[in-house]
Amino acid sequence: MSYSVRIASATDIDAITLYRILQVRVDVFIVEQEAAYADIDGRDVEPGAELMWAEDDGAVLATLRILHEPDAMRIGRVATATPARGRGIAADLMRRAVERCDELRPSAPILLDAQSHLVDWYGRFGFVVEGEPFSEDAIPHRRMRRLPAPHPS
Repeated sequence: MSYSVRIASATDIDAITLYRILQVRVDVFIVEQEAAYADIDGRDVEPGAELMWAEDDGAVLATLRILHEPDAMRIGRVATATPARGRGIAADLMRRAVERCDELRPSAPILLDAQSHLVDWYGRFGFVVEGEPFSEDAIPHRRMRRLPAPHPS
């Protein structure tokens, strides 16, 4: 299966594509994981926020968002549509998201809140657990951090 990867601010995405991105997030987080929460939390339209997604013939296969925190970058809302799972699409998006964060703010760490069962998966991208476990929407989570790559002297 071939797909293309796109990245844009929410205001630069056509309405149908944005709808499809949000539909994947709702399908995964709210319906599948039975977490009743406000996915549309205002952060997608913050200054500098970007949505990244993989699509094939208009269908959104996987998505994530990149946010600017005061002292770090943040990757979140990583979701893959059920029919697209197991193909490495989310891993491709994560690699690209880490590269994008490093490009935007090379000296900033990258943060994420991982569902606990995905800690090892995020570890493949250089993220390490920090702090104590916590529950979000009755799902165990761990805060993770990826330090910036050292710069040559």
